[in-house]
Amino acid sequence: MSGMRRREFVSLFGGAAVAWPLAARAQQAAMPVIGFLSVASPGPFAHLVAAFRQGLQGAGYIDGQNVTIEYRWAEGQYDRLPALAADLARRPVGVIAATGGAAAAQAAMAATATIPIVFNSGGDPVRLGLVASMNRPGGNVTGVHLFIGALDAKKLGLLRELVPHATVVGVLLNPAVADFQARLGDVHEAARGIGQQIHILYASSERELDDAFAAVSQTQAGTLVVSADPFFNSRRDQIVTLAARYAIPAIYEGREYAVAGGLASYGTSLSEAYHQVGVYTARILSGAKPADLPVFQSTKFEFVLNLKTAKAIGIKISDNLLSLADEVIE
Repeated sequence: MSGMRRREFVSLFGGAAVAWPLAARAQQAAMPVIGFLSVASPGPFAHLVAAFRQGLQGAGYIDGQNVTIEYRWAEGQYDRLPALAADLARRPVGVIAATGGAAAAQAAMAATATIPIVFNSGGDPVRLGLVASMNRPGGNVTGVHLFIGALDAKKLGLLRELVPHATVVGVLLNPAVADFQARLGDVHEAARGIGQQIHILYASSERELDDAFAAVSQTQAGTLVVSADPFFNSRRDQIVTLAARYAIPAIYEGREYAVAGGLASYGTSLSEAYHQVGVYTARILSGAKPADLPVFQSTKFEFVLNLKTAKAIGIKISDNLLSLADEVIE
């Protein structure tokens, strides 16, 4: 090869070597970015993140291939949400999936009025100010309503049938949740409706969880309703362990608690809800507007019983409850 041709070859090869990474960077820069904001912790919510990704994949969006997901976890500390949401808004991202309750959605809404937001919330999204209406959300926000904030009344009734002789029922609530006052009112109303005496317990930290269970054992409360809350869900192993330590029959938000050793759970399917958040996020990435996507209302409810735990704490489960259960863990 002549000197001229060799120089041309080297020049062409060198140009290509430079062009390839530039092209790769340009392709990467064009890849849409999703901000995933959560009140909770990544470990206990790994299966829910998987459900979210499956919702995306149904529309052809695969993390690391044609979309990037930026995760921000508050680790149960609600006061961290505003800074985490603001960080995602500065990126900027194409859409924010604000998960784990209304507090994440409210933080995202405070951070941006233009980036689309897809939430999941156990409380009423209209009453909480997340959307204008269920069918016509308006603005840059839509999402999934799980109904979990309104299910404590149903859990009270189930727990009463599980342990008929309990005269007082403890109800564990997190005062940091956005719809705390509404939940507190609903619980008192439900208790009055069935003539059940209740004892309210509060916890928003690991230490307060320990104190709450110690308080249950010192009061007349013979059973416990654990209200739906992302912080509680992220500490479910601790909560189930405390219930076992004090031999307190308890009913929880979702089947994850029963699988972890909790006595019973009643609630909507969290996996279905996170899958739907992924579906809506994908639709927005494909050009849909949040205002045109009605709030999805989750209607799949699950009642799960753990017979092993019932036997360990001396609870005899009636045939009626066994027939009502969607799943029985033995």
